[in-house]
Amino acid sequence: MDQVLLITGGGRGIGAATALLAAKRGYAVAVNYASNSLAADEVVRTIRAGGGTAMAVQADVGDEAQVLAMFAKVDAKLGRLTALVNNAGVVDVQARVDEMSVARLERMFRINVIGSFVCAREAVKRMSTKHGGEGGAIVNISSGAARIGSPGQYVDYAASKAAIDTFTIGLAKEVADEGIRVNAVRPGVIDTDIHASGGQPGRAAEMGPGVPMKRSGTAEEIAGAVLWLLSPEASYTTMALLDVTGGR
Repeated sequence: MDQVLLITGGGRGIGAATALLAAKRGYAVAVNYASNSLAADEVVRTIRAGGGTAMAVQADVGDEAQVLAMFAKVDAKLGRLTALVNNAGVVDVQARVDEMSVARLERMFRINVIGSFVCAREAVKRMSTKHGGEGGAIVNISSGAARIGSPGQYVDYAASKAAIDTFTIGLAKEVADEGIRVNAVRPGVIDTDIHASGGQPGRAAEMGPGVPMKRSGTAEEIAGAVLWLLSPEASYTTMALLDVTGGR
């Protein structure tokens, strides 16, 4: 059976590293992006240059209609989905809770939480033996922030990732006997572009020395954990929340 992976937010950072590693492991990869088509196209080009199969597919995961169109395109071009990585997510500029607007909160939860729910819903419809599928695996990208709370920085982001942890546990139990495993990876301080979108491009380098391992992590280190959870080696692992935080 061909392994078909959809990764949301696959153009940069952890998503791109996961897409590249998955292709090396034999997955046909759908690289989702919201607006940066150049980055997603570059990931696809790299995969194809290495002999792999990949496609770029645009969708804002916070918009249900765009998510449905994305899944239809993947169905048509790559075939039945066997793996989903819910990686798309946003942070905002650092702020205290008493400074946060409702617009900020709605954007955060629409993309980080509702987007993950809707993508997982569509994946389950394709993977579940209850729906005539042959099983599959879902990995949600959470964050070490879910445990820490990120005070004075982004409690909203931390709360959205805590929601992802609970979602992972509940969905894992719900579909455990339908051939689907659901797990989450909780990255720590990882050196990716996401810090710049929060107004702190140097955050990973600054925080690295404070981590027990005395450094920030790389996107490739997160990708390795994701691919293990997707693989047959993790066949009895579901509902796991895997910290990849350097001990933080």
